Amino acid sequence: QVQLVESGGGLVQPGGSLRLSCTASGSFKRFYSTGWYRHPPGKQRELVAVMSSGGLDYAESVKGRFTFSRDDAKNTVYLQMNSLKPEDTAVYYCAATRIQYAQAIVYDATEYDYWGQGTQVTVSS
Repeated sequence: QVQLVESGGGLVQPGGSLRLSCTASGSFKRFYSTGWYRHPPGKQRELVAVMSSGGLDYAESVKGRFTFSRDDAKNTVYLQMNSLKPEDTAVYYCAATRIQYAQAIVYDATEYDYWGQGTQVTVSS
């Protein structure tokens, strides 16, 4: 059974930074795709960033501010979030799938079969 555990959320002022971590009970190299999603209050879940076999991509709203990286030695992926804005407030989730999809990058949340428990990020002064 694959487990994903996020950490690193918290309260930060606008313009500040946070780094989220997601550790798997095994190597992330086994997964075809790994994604970071967020669920803002009162809104639908949305994609933040995705790292698939075919490449890396970000939501337009976070491009240039967020960076998705992976440390295979620690079985951990990271989301470095800089220049945070109040609209970045959300519960952030890590997701992964082993399924070898036809598309190079997996954007659709329904195509991920492993999810972490989420970590709250609040950006407020």
